[in-house]
Amino acid sequence: MAEFKTPKPTEAELELLRVLWQRGPSTVAAIHEEQGSKGTGYTTTLKVLQRMTEKGLVQRDESQRSHVYRAAETAEKTQRQLVRDLLHRAFGGSPGQLVVQALSENAASADDLATIRRLLDAMEQKSKNQPPSES
Repeated sequence: MAEFKTPKPTEAELELLRVLWQRGPSTVAAIHEEQGSKGTGYTTTLKVLQRMTEKGLVQRDESQRSHVYRAAETAEKTQRQLVRDLLHRAFGGSPGQLVVQALSENAASADDLATIRRLLDAMEQKSKNQPPSES
């Protein structure tokens, strides 16, 4: 099974990572303000970010009075790791089953479907261009 190079983020940590991926490096105050409707206090946001720093999920720049946090990994890399983990744990490594369940759960937009078609076409083309394996 695929392992995370950094610990797998909790749901609360993922919410803060989404803010950092969207906004870029930010102070606790800016992150907390973005999360304002979540009903958590500033100190809770700070504590989660401190824990995330210890886990290696975020990096903290202490060169200014207000510390600035940034995600240690890109959104894409973290998402790939989460999907890989889910793929193996819940779907026995079958990408087809994962995609079928994902698409049956939520309707995909026309843009999403076009992206999926392009990916499938590229994968199919790559498969056709590979020599048959010798068994």
